[in-house]
Amino acid sequence: MDVMGFPKIKLPQNAKVRRGLQIGGVVVGIFAIFCVGAAYGSGNLRLLPRAQYADETGLSNTLDYSSLNQLYDVLRQNYDGKLTQAQIIDGLKHGLADAPKDPYTVYFSPSEAQTFNGELQGQSISGIGAQLDQDANGHIIIMSPLPGQPAAKAGIQAKDIIATINGQSTAGMSVADAVGKIRGNKGTKVSLGIVRGDQALSFTITRDTIQIPTATSKLLDGNVGYLQVSQFSDGTFSLVQKAVQGFQAHGVKKVVLDLRDNPGGEVDSARNIASLWLDQGATVEQERRGSTVVDTERATGTNPLKGMSTVVLIDGGSASASEITTLALRDNKAAYIMGEQSYGKGVVQSVIPFSDGSEFKVTIAKWYSPNGTNINHKGIKPDQVVEYDADAGKDGTDNQLNAALDYLKSH
Repeated sequence: MDVMGFPKIKLPQNAKVRRGLQIGGVVVGIFAIFCVGAAYGSGNLRLLPRAQYADETGLSNTLDYSSLNQLYDVLRQNYDGKLTQAQIIDGLKHGLADAPKDPYTVYFSPSEAQTFNGELQGQSISGIGAQLDQDANGHIIIMSPLPGQPAAKAGIQAKDIIATINGQSTAGMSVADAVGKIRGNKGTKVSLGIVRGDQALSFTITRDTIQIPTATSKLLDGNVGYLQVSQFSDGTFSLVQKAVQGFQAHGVKKVVLDLRDNPGGEVDSARNIASLWLDQGATVEQERRGSTVVDTERATGTNPLKGMSTVVLIDGGSASASEITTLALRDNKAAYIMGEQSYGKGVVQSVIPFSDGSEFKVTIAKWYSPNGTNINHKGIKPDQVVEYDADAGKDGTDNQLNAALDYLKSH
């Protein structure tokens, strides 16, 4: 699998770089969503370093630890409590990963890495069913509530800020810590203080077992194929292929690709799914470090949906790999985009595993659409903005999907 490298990081002896599934933001097959369940922010993930890049940080090859040793001595001699060396080292690693103040660059301890990978592979967990992230101001936010799960049923929305968890302020809290506090046994409750625009809201949500779906499909009136991808992960493409085979068997000529509340996932998965509509060799996305192009993803040419009238549905929970797919189809004139402005995650991470079971997820590049657009912190504006009607949704009416079907009737 084609994957990104990482800058000037020396792996410990015997560490193996894990070959992986493209989870970056994204959907069908296995949900790499951190289902608070959900958390840690997925995004465009590359799990295998391909090449060593030039060191652009300007950092020295060695660190001066003298001031760190001074701080350690003060802590050791003055702290009123018990600490182990393992706790100190773990804290140093988490702190080093936090130095760039990049919410997507994260150190996972062995236990955190196990949780991360379990969710990536679609294992069930007990929580509320929402993916968490951290914004530029350090706020813990909802990236995507999973459709049909406790958080979504309670009224939690994408980009809600979590101000408190069970009355405890989230100021200075990491995403991993927030996830740990929100998760719990099925049937227990968690209280969230939410800031939504100028509103201060309170939600008490009953935790449940979260089975993370990745792709579903069905036939709609007018012989329209409906494909919902909730995340781009390891098994996503094979599930989508089966759905497409079903479309072909029923003579489907028009398609709705629903990427709403899709937090992203693996870049390879996004490329493969976009390729279903595109000519072989068409650009899907380009990755750059500064002005240097380090990778270009191109369509594979397995394009059974080429030429079919297609609408892609997005919203504020559509992020990362789902944004890659959306822009790949729009820039290549293969789809019409409807819904609401997407999340805006235009960077790529690589996951580097270490021999002790810990892992380091680090931002390695920015990605650009075929037309050269980077949507980081901006999002994608749909060709046709259709805001979701929550009141109608209570009665089971999906006005955004209905708008997509109305568009396809005349195209």
